Amino acid sequence: MNRKIATILLLASATGLAACAKKAPETLPPVAEAPAPAPAPTMAPPPLPPSGPAVGTQEHFAQAVGSSTTIYFDTDRFNIDTQDAAALQAQAQYFARYPQITFTIEGHADERGTREYNLALGEKRADSAHAYLVSLGVDSSRISVVSYGKERPVALASDEAAWAQNRRAASVIINR
Repeated sequence: MNRKIATILLLASATGLAACAKKAPETLPPVAEAPAPAPAPTMAPPPLPPSGPAVGTQEHFAQAVGSSTTIYFDTDRFNIDTQDAAALQAQAQYFARYPQITFTIEGHADERGTREYNLALGEKRADSAHAYLVSLGVDSSRISVVSYGKERPVALASDEAAWAQNRRAASVIINR
């Protein structure tokens, strides 16, 4: 009897499984296409490194104002003429653009005269440039003044052309 029950159960199970079997479809559905890859995110190109000298260097200052970093004076004079005024206006514009920059105005003289006289004249020249820049709106606390008199000539000859180059006030950036 056990055998009959087991056989009946086996046949019932087989019949049940046969009824559940799926038939293969006559046509297969189309193969699903893989989704197109998402476009790579567009990123801005990295910024280009600044070309030219760094802001706050003497080179940057000279590039920005050209030959206007230095003004020149007549013999025994310390007045600002129209050419000097134009150069100092270019400097004032630069310093207005870069208010974090501090600088020194160096006063110089030619080789003629005593050391003391040339130191005093160099100081008057630097002070004149300082006062003019302040009148154009440059904060006085950003400017220091020094006189080298005849101690730092740019031209070493003893003639009018060399002397003219040495009678000057030069603005020099202070690197911090």
